[in-house]
Amino acid sequence: MVRYITSKFIFMLLSLFLLVTATFFLMNAIPGSPLQSEKATSEAVQKNLEAYYGLDKPLFQQYTTYLNNLLQGDLGISMKKKFQSVDKMIKDSFGYSLRLGLSAIVTSVVVGSLLGIIAAMHHRKFLDNMAMIIAVIGLAVPSLVLAPILQYMFAVKFPVFAVAGLDDPLDYVLPTITLASGPIAFIARLLRSTMIEVLNADFIKTAKSKGLSGYLIVWRHALRNSMLPVVTYLGYLTAGIITGSVVIEEIFAIPGIGKYFVQSVTDRDYPLIMGITIFYAVILMVARFLADVAYVLVDPRMRKSGGKGGE
Repeated sequence: MVRYITSKFIFMLLSLFLLVTATFFLMNAIPGSPLQSEKATSEAVQKNLEAYYGLDKPLFQQYTTYLNNLLQGDLGISMKKKFQSVDKMIKDSFGYSLRLGLSAIVTSVVVGSLLGIIAAMHHRKFLDNMAMIIAVIGLAVPSLVLAPILQYMFAVKFPVFAVAGLDDPLDYVLPTITLASGPIAFIARLLRSTMIEVLNADFIKTAKSKGLSGYLIVWRHALRNSMLPVVTYLGYLTAGIITGSVVIEEIFAIPGIGKYFVQSVTDRDYPLIMGITIFYAVILMVARFLADVAYVLVDPRMRKSGGKGGE
């Protein structure tokens, strides 16, 4: 197990290094200078700006300098945001993205699991059909479409929630539903199919023969064995919600990292693009790493085989 976790950790670091390298060189492969849009037309001022940001140096030297600064925790200075440090911009905006992301993740797991359990326990009955209809709608409607529909219905036509911002706890409802709709549907369908298979297993039939109630069997025996695919999906769930929040934060005017990321791409703000990309990558890779570790801890077969799976 220790060897499995160590190999996963090393692979995570290698993946992060390759991502940083690829992003840096692809970004610098775009023709032109990111400072071309500056109002200053003086050639001397332009050269001073390029020297300040190190753009006058050879590309490989810029790369090694960036890696050295990155190892020291320095993500650089924004080219467009009045020389603010990228570290501070991420720190000031991450709170909004974190709260929204956690809200969407918890909602996805709780609601998706409940729908999956209900559907499995009432297989091929009315509740099963209703749960799967909700799941199909959640998968079919993209967040880009769902967000403006929710804004119009529940913030404009029926002003129950605010159109934008996160100033009040109720303001989290619409963006959370938008982010969680797809994962809820996926978890519900995944848990339903897995639990139906588990409920037909021999040890469940033995538990029923002992007179245990259906809900007790689900809670004590079926749920843990059915949750393994969901635990594996948690890493991808985190990735989907974080990357999806980039667009959702822009639609709901949430001052999170996603809004800065969209602006940085539009402005060709190289340090901010690199900083946010690396920050997102670290979160996603750590989430995936923790999901792999959790899978080993939940599945006894993985622990016995050192993370290689059961025989």
